[in-house]
Amino acid sequence: MNNLLVFPVLLPLMTAVILFFFKERIKLQRVLSLISSLLSVITALVLTGRIHSEGILTLNLGGWQAPYGIVFVGDMFSALLVLAASVVGLAVLIYSFGSIGGERERYHYYSFFLFLLVGVNGSFLTGDIFNLFVFFEVMLMSSYALLSLGGTKLQLRETVKYLLINIVSSTLFVAAVAYLYASVGTLNMAHLSMRVAELGQGGVLNVIAILFLIVFGLKAGLFLFFWLPGSYSAPPSAVRALFGALLTKVGVYSIIRIFTLIFYHDPDTTRPWLMFMAAATMILGGLGAVAYKDIPRILNYNVIVSVGFVTFGLVAATGDAINGAVFYLLHDIVAKGLLFILGGLIISASGTDRLKDMGGLIQRYPLLGWMFFILALALVGIPPLSGFPGKLLLIRGGLEEGLVGLSLIGVGSSLLVLYSLIKIFRIGFWGDPQEKQIQKSGALPRAGMAGAAGLLLIVILAGICSEYVYSFVSQAGEVLANPELYIEAVMKE
Repeated sequence: MNNLLVFPVLLPLMTAVILFFFKERIKLQRVLSLISSLLSVITALVLTGRIHSEGILTLNLGGWQAPYGIVFVGDMFSALLVLAASVVGLAVLIYSFGSIGGERERYHYYSFFLFLLVGVNGSFLTGDIFNLFVFFEVMLMSSYALLSLGGTKLQLRETVKYLLINIVSSTLFVAAVAYLYASVGTLNMAHLSMRVAELGQGGVLNVIAILFLIVFGLKAGLFLFFWLPGSYSAPPSAVRALFGALLTKVGVYSIIRIFTLIFYHDPDTTRPWLMFMAAATMILGGLGAVAYKDIPRILNYNVIVSVGFVTFGLVAATGDAINGAVFYLLHDIVAKGLLFILGGLIISASGTDRLKDMGGLIQRYPLLGWMFFILALALVGIPPLSGFPGKLLLIRGGLEEGLVGLSLIGVGSSLLVLYSLIKIFRIGFWGDPQEKQIQKSGALPRAGMAGAAGLLLIVILAGICSEYVYSFVSQAGEVLANPELYIEAVMKE
């Protein structure tokens, strides 16, 4: 039992509720949100350290023992993701102070921001598949509000599309949970793993497994990403940063958790689906990133590529591949948050999001330019930055498993990512200056630059200190590769 597990959910939840009573007091909202986010980062650090030294922690809410009650489970995989989400949430919150605007702040922006973090952290920590659905819905309802806040025509149109897609996926989610409960009689994840092993994964359980794959594929943007580029382009840049860093990652986490803990007994059924979806996602995402010439869509397609790349690790399923998927997922949360913050700053500096109307930014904003360039190298996997260890492990694991084609697609998609980002750097920073940009020249918001600098420092240090980070990543990978460790921790007497 450890009450620390509930704090990453409780802190933002209580703060979000309190902020509703201070609608007009913007400075107080900012201060309370900042304190809550700082405490969340500290809590996540302490939680990660405890799990590293003591192993998996569990919390049975209300004193009801598993599998009968609600249980929170903190293994290293969950803890690292909560830590990454908390750090990115803090950086995006700081960026919001100078970019989101007073009108949105008065209409409960910070409350919805924190409610989204409640859903994200709860999804990572819950040990019950129905409560995974509940936290998904908390996250999604918050994202609906953040997406539509501002009321522009583009936002409202994309909100309707985003809402319809998620209603369909949530309906399928409920149906999958209902069929699973009817088949095995439990919803606790550890107990589900035991029951599926006892009954044998075949027939209707394989159908349910594919249904879960479709549900989480929709939510993660794995092959079924047709809704993502438009929806993520509609809100302000701070909201795009939060979405790009966190929303799809919860879907990816769910796929990894479900298919390493519950539906791993018959890989011949699910593996071809995962292989196809991973390959198609990397290819189509990479092509989309190089095809478009506006910053939001280029960045959105880069999110899609990374989803396919992490899923590649689950397909290979070797020790290196699983560890690589965890390492790269952590890197991608931080790097994508930074990418969208820098993209927003570039748009603010140039006054447009279209590359053809940009140019000459390096003369006025050299720090912004070189930060973006370093990040581009990290995203493509250039050492010694944080993207290199995860990609190296993933490619090595894929080759060990004989997945030469999928490994080559992974390398090729990385080159497409590099091309798309260097295109922004070349045209936006080194192209000929535009007249309206010269007239608009001014200082960038300090809050945004501070948040970006903090995330860039993590990207650099995580690569340089990758051996230290790997000691945590390998502990997470060990539990994913050996589900009995998770089961023993949850089902202990």
